[in-house]
Amino acid sequence: MLVLTGGLAASLSAQADPISALQLLREGGCGGILPPAPLLRHVASLDRAAEQWANGRSLASAAQLSGYESASSAGLHIRGPEGATVQLLKKSDCRTVTNPTFHDVGFYQRGVESWLLLGSVYVAPSSAQAPMQASRALQLVNAVRARGARCGDHSFAPAPPVKLSETLAVVAFGHADDMARHNYFEHEDLKGRSPADRVRAFGYQEKLVGENIAYGPKSAEEVVQGWLDSPGHCENIMDPRFAEMGIAYAAGQSSRRGLFWVQLLVAPKA
Repeated sequence: MLVLTGGLAASLSAQADPISALQLLREGGCGGILPPAPLLRHVASLDRAAEQWANGRSLASAAQLSGYESASSAGLHIRGPEGATVQLLKKSDCRTVTNPTFHDVGFYQRGVESWLLLGSVYVAPSSAQAPMQASRALQLVNAVRARGARCGDHSFAPAPPVKLSETLAVVAFGHADDMARHNYFEHEDLKGRSPADRVRAFGYQEKLVGENIAYGPKSAEEVVQGWLDSPGHCENIMDPRFAEMGIAYAAGQSSRRGLFWVQLLVAPKA
């Protein structure tokens, strides 16, 4: 009798605690509906983010304000008595509850309402991933050049594809790394050199040089889309005179810890 009572008490306690209820569902695949998922780590910054979300902020801004740098996140909002927490979570979204890509969790409670925020920390791509990111950026750039685009008030017809240049990639990385190391964000570097100056310094003979820079995007998809959404950057990408491209990134090392991106688009001399 004592054992049964103790077991019942533990079960009710687990149901009353949103995180314990969530862990229980992950371990059991949401009642056997889906494959089991690893248990989550309770992170204080996501508790703060869950509170910000409860107070009306978006999930993305809530995570950012809390200091949690997420690669992906999702929220679960439930309302009901404590004893029904497991069932409420199960009914809310089993695929989110058991999503194996999430590693962390935080929550906030107010009365009979609970806000749970699941996330996975963003890890900056390593230098070993640079060729893959460059190839993906090239695919995206050539896809939009092939179909044409509207950049602000100007429409651009389809343009010939560009190809990757190892030399331009080295030049792009040099500027990205310099900005990352010295915490600035400009086309002109600290030595007063322009993009064309930096290209020429590597012995590359050019007719025309365009440069796009960005700070913060976490992937080739994100950075290229950001440039396409900006008329001036988009015009560089769509300029039919450009034939070669170099793209690189470097991680910030001081207060700016995001990625610094540099894209060079060049028309070489014949």
